[in-house]
Amino acid sequence: MADAAGTGGAGTGAAGTAGAGTAAERRREQHGWYFYDFAASVYSASVLTVFIGPYLTNIAESAMDADGFVHPLGIPVRAGSYFAYTISASVILAVLLMPMVGALADRTGRKKPLLAATAYTGAAATAAMFFLSGDRYLLGGLLLIVANASMSVSMVLYNAYLPQIAEPDERDTVSSRGWAFGYTAGSFVLILNLVLFQAHDSFGLSEGAAVRICLASAGLWWGAFAIVPLRRLRDRKVVREPGAEAVGSGWKQLVATLKDMRRHPLTLSFLLAYLVYNDGVQTVISQASLYGSKELGLSDSTLIGAVLLVQVLAVAGALGMGRLARIYGAKRTILGSLAAWTVTLGAGYFLPAGAPVWFFALASMIGLVLGGSQALSRSLFSHLVPRGKEAEYFSAYEISDRGVSWVGPLVFGLTYQLTGSYRDAIISLVAFFALGFALLARVPVRQAIAAAGNPVPDRI
Repeated sequence: MADAAGTGGAGTGAAGTAGAGTAAERRREQHGWYFYDFAASVYSASVLTVFIGPYLTNIAESAMDADGFVHPLGIPVRAGSYFAYTISASVILAVLLMPMVGALADRTGRKKPLLAATAYTGAAATAAMFFLSGDRYLLGGLLLIVANASMSVSMVLYNAYLPQIAEPDERDTVSSRGWAFGYTAGSFVLILNLVLFQAHDSFGLSEGAAVRICLASAGLWWGAFAIVPLRRLRDRKVVREPGAEAVGSGWKQLVATLKDMRRHPLTLSFLLAYLVYNDGVQTVISQASLYGSKELGLSDSTLIGAVLLVQVLAVAGALGMGRLARIYGAKRTILGSLAAWTVTLGAGYFLPAGAPVWFFALASMIGLVLGGSQALSRSLFSHLVPRGKEAEYFSAYEISDRGVSWVGPLVFGLTYQLTGSYRDAIISLVAFFALGFALLARVPVRQAIAAAGNPVPDRI
């Protein structure tokens, strides 16, 4: 990669990192890098999206008192809210850890041991979900917090490799292939899990036992395939600058990273645009099943089938939009995807109730734009990161991706509260894509890449 990991900027704590190597070395690392998406995405697709929410809620309800409350650490919490609060706690922990771990990775150059530690902590916590039964809601909450936070922190380290293993002109393709690998694994394991879940009687299993096996299998998959990137990725040597500061606490390091970003206002402008439109993306993902269930009256099997369809088509979407980016550039392709998201939500507003075929059509549209918009956003941001600060800046990116996506659900919930209509709630999310489109369109990406000290690709 041309100067992709050369001398770091002032105050980075690193003078530079080793280059990406020869074409053969890059390909070897890229192939290994793809497999971390292949390993970890099963957790998101199967555990987080499908199984753990309803199962953990059922466990909490089995432990609730006569008033419908459980009492973790003596705090009264409605059993039906326990899962949501647990996810929020995991996000808070991740926000504290991501900047600190990202800065540590950049300043020591030892991304791989940190990736191994976070990956296997998350995989072990997920596999241990096999032991969730009865009224063990505290154990379930603890395991989910550890697994979800570990996933977020590991993705900081994983994403930070992208500028080091791919030439500037390769990154759109490499990032898109990573997402495609992830969605392929998610689809495959989700199919196996759904077969086991729906035919659990045929296997001599209770429904709860089938869910526990599905949860644990995601952890085993994550741990098994994480071996591939850990064998193929390599750490770069880092030269510490005299007087480099030690890594601080999570919040202190996050503040320091954001202050440093003020020296790169165009990078910060892109991150703001991403924060806005990604909030819309994450809200659609999290609320689509609710919309299908409550507004359209669709069955659980239809909703689970739609989730699987999104996973499958996201592979084609990621690869297809990667090819479009080679022709039109990443920025234009992302802008096109945001326009497609707007059309998709508009179509969703008019879906007739009780018509699964139209909901599957909506899921198809979401799948085709989902993977590509995420993959290209990651690759475009990688061009805007000052050299030697990959993990630190990607920690801020990951916080935007996972830690700050609460405004969209709030808008969705408030709209429903005021109107009593999930149709109005879903269409309210158009504002995130429209505003994100406007903010991204204003970012001069070529100028931003040059200002970050990176080579400008021929097509961006």
